[in-house]
Amino acid sequence: MLNFDTRSAQAENFDSEGRPLELIQQDYIELRRVNRWFRFEEPFISLIRGAQGLKRERLEILDIGAGDGYLGDRLSAWAKKRNWDWRFTNLDQHEAGFLLRSKPDTATNIIGSALDLPFKDRSFDVVIASQMTHHLSSNEDVIRHFQEAWRVTGGMMIICDLVRKWWLYCMISLTTPIFGLSREMREDGKISTLRSFRVDEWECLAEKAEIPGADIRVRYGSRLTLSSSRF
Repeated sequence: MLNFDTRSAQAENFDSEGRPLELIQQDYIELRRVNRWFRFEEPFISLIRGAQGLKRERLEILDIGAGDGYLGDRLSAWAKKRNWDWRFTNLDQHEAGFLLRSKPDTATNIIGSALDLPFKDRSFDVVIASQMTHHLSSNEDVIRHFQEAWRVTGGMMIICDLVRKWWLYCMISLTTPIFGLSREMREDGKISTLRSFRVDEWECLAEKAEIPGADIRVRYGSRLTLSSSRF
């Protein structure tokens, strides 16, 4: 029987050691279809646009766990329509997603760990992460992830993931076959929900990470967000 009271420790297929490069790249291609449909950039647009004290016309943004950098591409395109210049640094621990990017590439792509970011303090105007936190296994790693994101932002941090709810698990189970996803990706969609968090869990972890003024809430019914700014 499924348990939504505590996080699942079951690993996703995506995180399997030795997963072939071509399968990982296919995962990213399938994720683009899903993320485009569910407009995964919306929480970031809303929070950045509404931030007080943030000069939105030109931003240096770090995306932690960026995968193939698709989120940055979507946000950059949105900003460009307003004649804003949002420049992205994509960081991921694997290069598979970066190999899918078109050339020339306007973003900076760096291989590195979310738990030990290779940047100086306050290097970026905004630091974001989308649906990567649930890939971390321990609370200690999540706390470190929060601390590192806060350390390298000079303005704002926004971390977004799924919320662990039974109805979201059911919705993912019903909708993922519509997108023609592989069996592994359909399984991962359900596993990722079971590995995700609730508001009270992130509140506790953000407090331990000493993130000041952490605003943690559920947006759009399914997105758990943590935001904080230095303004």
